[in-house]
Amino acid sequence: MPAGLKASSSTVAIGFNVEETAANTFTQASVDLNLSPLDREVFVVQSINMDASAPDGLAATNTTTYAQLTTTSQTGPVTLANSNCLAVARLDIKAAGFADSGVGFSRESSESPATGLEYIGIIATNDFFIAVKGTGNVNDKGLSGKLYGYRAVASADIYAALVQSEVLSA
Repeated sequence: MPAGLKASSSTVAIGFNVEETAANTFTQASVDLNLSPLDREVFVVQSINMDASAPDGLAATNTTTYAQLTTTSQTGPVTLANSNCLAVARLDIKAAGFADSGVGFSRESSESPATGLEYIGIIATNDFFIAVKGTGNVNDKGLSGKLYGYRAVASADIYAALVQSEVLSA
């Protein structure tokens, strides 16, 4: 258990889903955690499982599906280097130069924390954000998944520091 926090629930799984509004368009959705700021409630993230749509297989065209889960709203795709990004997934089909098919690649952050980690992030504000963006695709792409963790109550100083850190780094 992180210092300054006291668990107030058992592990819960929160499902999420977002679809592009049009092919190759960054689309973001907010998922409400229903946290109580008056009770200094935070969400301790233990694991994230993301399932992004496969990119279109188009002859002679590179296609990509990129997905992310962040603690703050974003204006476009970000990487794990962003302090508010908890998970990313990227699926690629490299077909430029091929007449009939390409080679598929996938990259993603670890779906489960490495052995020994107590948590992979703490969400101090009331929601988190999921987003998807395709590149070179004909069809809309989507992202679905689950966020696993538990609610916790933070001491006043820890809660203030977590909220300020999350909001100011947006």
